[in-house]
Amino acid sequence: MKERIFRWIDDNSVRFADIAGRIWERPELGMQEHYASGELMTVLEKSGFDVERDVAGMPTAFIATYGTEGPVLGLSAEYDALSGLSQKAATRKESVVKGGPGHGCGHNILGTGAVMAAVALKNAIEDGELKLRIRLFGTPAEELCIGKPFMGRAGAFKGVDFFLDWHPLYFNRCNYDVTSAYFNVKYHFTGKSAHGNMAWMGRSALDAACLTGHAIEMLREHIPPGPEEAPNSINYTYPDVGGDSPGVIPENATIWVIGRAISTEVALDMQKRVDECARAGAIGSGCTYEKEFITATHEAIPNRTLSEVMHRNFEEIGVPQYSQEDIEFVKALQAETGQEENGISKKIPPCRGGYISVTDATEYTWNAPYATTWIAAGMDAVMWHNWTVTACMGTDIARKVMTTAAKIITATAVDVATDEELLERAKDELKERLGGRKYESLIPEDIEPPVDLNREAMEKFNKGNN
Repeated sequence: MKERIFRWIDDNSVRFADIAGRIWERPELGMQEHYASGELMTVLEKSGFDVERDVAGMPTAFIATYGTEGPVLGLSAEYDALSGLSQKAATRKESVVKGGPGHGCGHNILGTGAVMAAVALKNAIEDGELKLRIRLFGTPAEELCIGKPFMGRAGAFKGVDFFLDWHPLYFNRCNYDVTSAYFNVKYHFTGKSAHGNMAWMGRSALDAACLTGHAIEMLREHIPPGPEEAPNSINYTYPDVGGDSPGVIPENATIWVIGRAISTEVALDMQKRVDECARAGAIGSGCTYEKEFITATHEAIPNRTLSEVMHRNFEEIGVPQYSQEDIEFVKALQAETGQEENGISKKIPPCRGGYISVTDATEYTWNAPYATTWIAAGMDAVMWHNWTVTACMGTDIARKVMTTAAKIITATAVDVATDEELLERAKDELKERLGGRKYESLIPEDIEPPVDLNREAMEKFNKGNN
């Protein structure tokens, strides 16, 4: 069965690479991925999936389902791009649209690869070879951890038996990793403007924001440090400082705060204390403020049982078969950026526990056993989210990586769907790791998803493209 699925994936790799390429050519920021989500939904509908659109109040979120028997497999599609990473498929830094977005995290192939795996499994179900129900989640704005938390609050992940996921990166790995919990909030302060020569007549909103930032600096000493590989941390910036004239007391200002913590419990406590910092900043400056809650995610609950199955399939399938041209392209990128010219990593380390950066995929892990694989798709030992990644995502490297991912996901799905005892072990492990805790959304009920986020930016870039 696996071999037949693999042959279908190979035979259709160019077709799906074309889809990923079109999404790469039209990068969209989070919550505005109308073209990308539309492309993927069209493929799924034409392949026989039932597609629910506008999930959880988000126009670019969807759920595609297929199958009536067997365990429920959850697959994940992401498709948002990153700001400022517009880049041609070239070995020198050269943007397509100056300051525009680009797929510097590889989500153009992440989402398309998941859809490719879903359609491949659907064919096996349709042929009567496999008893499996597929539920593919199209999740917007992963880079800001928005899509999945709001879908989780809406109950979208209930009833899934296991999740399989993947991501392109600069290494190969299939671990049972931990990921920190996360929160993202803004505090908007309002004061009173006045002439700088009579500042006592005003109330500076910028003072309120700065006092809040200073209070957060004091707070750092009093939060648990967390483990070395995943420290608890708070970061902030001032996206609005109230104007560009030093002669006017700022009437408005904003501080934007994000936090990471090794557990949801610590993250919630940090949020409360940051709230108090903002309240103190407002009191100390004589201003008022409003809190804008953007999103929050749980820490990941790893699953060794499921991860080891996926790892074995990765070892059997092997890394993508990069051509010499692919390797030379990456080496040229490394030379251009002053890195060691060692090409693309072909090592598959042993499966083990570790830590990976923040992602909203953690919301899956509280609902069902979860496993993910990372596949090298760019420069070795260079962090993600840069123009070299965008460049690689527009080459044939992307097709080969996406094809390998689809094979690993489908092979693992077949193993789990045909081994009831394996799935029960994975579920027992999840239950043990949760220790009686249940999934409860961290998004307050009165908070609506920020559907207009990045709208103005995308309208500007789309106008420029036209």
